[in-house]
Amino acid sequence: MSYTLGQLCDFVGGVLHGDGLIKVDRLATIKLARANELTFVANPKYVAELDKTNAGGVLVKNQAQADKVSNAIIVENPYLAFAKLTALFNTVTSNWTGKHATATVAESAHIGRNVTIGPNVVIEENAVLEDNVVVSAGCVLGANVFIGRNTKLNANVTIYHSVTIGKDCIIHSGAVIGADGFGFAPEGQGWQKIHQLGSVEIGNKVEIGANTTIDRGAIEDTRIGNGVIIDNQVQIAHNVEIGDNTAIAGCAAIAGSTAIGQNCTISGGVGVIGHLEIADNVHITAMSLVSKSISVAGSYSSGTGLDNTDKWRRSAARLRRIDEMAKAIAQLEKQLNKLY
Repeated sequence: MSYTLGQLCDFVGGVLHGDGLIKVDRLATIKLARANELTFVANPKYVAELDKTNAGGVLVKNQAQADKVSNAIIVENPYLAFAKLTALFNTVTSNWTGKHATATVAESAHIGRNVTIGPNVVIEENAVLEDNVVVSAGCVLGANVFIGRNTKLNANVTIYHSVTIGKDCIIHSGAVIGADGFGFAPEGQGWQKIHQLGSVEIGNKVEIGANTTIDRGAIEDTRIGNGVIIDNQVQIAHNVEIGDNTAIAGCAAIAGSTAIGQNCTISGGVGVIGHLEIADNVHITAMSLVSKSISVAGSYSSGTGLDNTDKWRRSAARLRRIDEMAKAIAQLEKQLNKLY
């Protein structure tokens, strides 16, 4: 898998600086790149590495950066150009189509053209797999599942009954989509299960990380919009709605019936309680707890930052006294107002 620097330049729509016939075999970091490798500079703190890199070519933002190396491709957004080039160098592709002998596929299932069904896959009644779908080893697809064209399920993905997944999606290993939401009514000393009668609807070009779970709705469907990206080990509860192009990082948890807008970012470890509404273009920083709706776009944070343990404990003790301190301050303000 080899390209000339000129070919890569054309692919990303850049401006060539230097020798366009240089051969590039792979991508690499700027510190470790060799003469047959292409790297990039997106963060200003790595510009100084341009004087020391051994890379055959570098994706850079401007001519001044290009002048520091022999061969470069000048692009408006080097990181985006690098992201596009990774598709050319990705070696993890399926090299066969058809159904493996150990797979079990219901006769009523509809299988499109050029579909790959790996070892030990189970596909139940009336499932629909459109053209070019890849279902890797050990996946289970329940009855009436719909998988759009060019979608890939990696090994051991479980899709419960009646779930709909759009086209050009990637679902990583261990993901479970359509399990029952956490619905129970208290009954005496125990609980009465609320059977989850809705499903899950996932849009196009969605990527879902390993071991992430998306629960089916209680009555209406849980809905994930187009272009959403979800990291590993994320919990999305029943009847959640996530708008187009929102990104959710690892170990976040979204409680039931919360609606998240478009183009949001939910950082790692964030918790969002149920029945909230979060506007478009909201960005929530790591480990925050969202306990009320957010109606205005912007960046939001909660929690206290890392500190020396002894100092943090003193601060935590003071936090417990905030209500008492606020009342004392209000009383002092009243007394000062009387004096002046």
